[in-house]
Amino acid sequence: MTAEDSIFLGASRRPDDSYQQAESLLLKYANRHGLVTGATGTGKTVTLQVLAEGFSNAGVPVFCADVKGDLSGIAMMGEAKDFLAKRAEAIKLDPYEFQEFPVIFWDLFGEKGHPIRTTISEMGPLLLSRLMNLSDAQEGVLNIAFRIADEEGLLLLDMKDLQALLAHVADRAAEIGTRYGNVSKQSVGAIQRTLLVLEQQGAEHFFGEPALNIADIMRTTRDGRGAINVLAADKLMMNPRLYATFLLWLLSELFEELPEIGDPERPKLVFFFDEAHLLFDEAPKILVDRVEQVVRLIRSKGVGVYFVTQNPLDVPETVLSQLGNRVQHALRAYTPREQKAVKTAADTFRPNPDFSCFEAITKLGVGEALVSTLEAKGVPSMVQRTLIRPPASRLGPITDAERDTLMKESPVAGQYDEEIDRESAFEILQKRAEDKAKAEAEAQQKEEEEQGATEGRSRWSLPDFGGGGGTPSRPAPRRTTRTTSRTSNRQTVTEAAMKSVVRSVGSSLGRALVRGILGSLKKGL
Repeated sequence: MTAEDSIFLGASRRPDDSYQQAESLLLKYANRHGLVTGATGTGKTVTLQVLAEGFSNAGVPVFCADVKGDLSGIAMMGEAKDFLAKRAEAIKLDPYEFQEFPVIFWDLFGEKGHPIRTTISEMGPLLLSRLMNLSDAQEGVLNIAFRIADEEGLLLLDMKDLQALLAHVADRAAEIGTRYGNVSKQSVGAIQRTLLVLEQQGAEHFFGEPALNIADIMRTTRDGRGAINVLAADKLMMNPRLYATFLLWLLSELFEELPEIGDPERPKLVFFFDEAHLLFDEAPKILVDRVEQVVRLIRSKGVGVYFVTQNPLDVPETVLSQLGNRVQHALRAYTPREQKAVKTAADTFRPNPDFSCFEAITKLGVGEALVSTLEAKGVPSMVQRTLIRPPASRLGPITDAERDTLMKESPVAGQYDEEIDRESAFEILQKRAEDKAKAEAEAQQKEEEEQGATEGRSRWSLPDFGGGGGTPSRPAPRRTTRTTSRTSNRQTVTEAAMKSVVRSVGSSLGRALVRGILGSLKKGL
């Protein structure tokens, strides 16, 4: 099945159309990355399953995405089928034994596997900008927001933390702009709207704690087999940008956390990137450069990366040149682009004088592939037309009941299932806002109290003639005797008579004047 230093892939075809067991992948060069390509229905998924089985039996942990849901069968014992038995007999695989493998199921949405989470801080502004498809100006604002979070000690764990931080940056746009450049509220608003769309697509399940511990995907069993980590990606594929960003984040985390070990005798981890074209579709150059850098340098960390896609043209040349192990299934060549893809694939192989690669690629049967792996000293082997061996595990998906049982027996059961929400940027900024509102309320209340005390005093003041300072005051009441008070309230007979005469004279004189004026007016008329 699997030698100690290699993985048996299948048997190459001789000129007389018979097969010999000759094609293997050397574990020593498995960290030099690889490529599995081919049209739909040509056998890419089975090849991926065979490779994952071989790495697991060699003690190498594997991480792969289950895009269509049929890779989950690797967790169950294989079942005898006629076409599998015929293939095993054709390549002289004797004995052909069935086997089940240690599998850990993962799911970003927590439905078909243990939840996988990371924090906003770990994702970083570059990958977040890719995830949200931000413009250059918006990406600049996001970078400024992350800088502010670092300076003020604001933990960015989940999406509400980032939303609160962006609102905080918008409120302080004038102040921040003097230090880091213009921060327009329009850009902040555009980022917040994009976050809302991501939240509706389920991205909020991905951001939070407990965050994935990289060591948990690098487990081995007590009998020395490597764990096969299967990511349920059928629902995730509805948001391909999130899928590609997540896998790139995982590669980046492996690159940053694992130590340098050079070229080990076998990889520490093998990473399969299915539907790899999603990573590069409409990707900005800075992101492609990042992928190239990770792929080029991560091999010295003992990690092998294998891209699985339909067309070799889906992978940029700068990345394609880093992939030493190749498995090429059949391609169609009906359109000019397809013909170019066939030619590209044929030209990347070390030629075999027994057949034409260009012609063979279009005539390969299901389960057949052109295989070239790295031999001694890392030199590519001569390409061989190979019939891929049948898998030892089950072909096709497992049932929901089987999945539930395996998840309950998982070594990480209960470790990631419950979400944790500790104090972070959202809570800190919310508390700051509450403290500020409370302080403003107290200041306003104090001001109102002082204003009320002022209004309680007279609004009028008296002139200062040198004795009282102009301070308004009420005159002291004058003390009078009872006799004096009564006398002051009465009129004498003389005073009353004089007032009556004055009123009488005034009234007579007034009436006379009015009559005189009216009489003269009438005469004039």
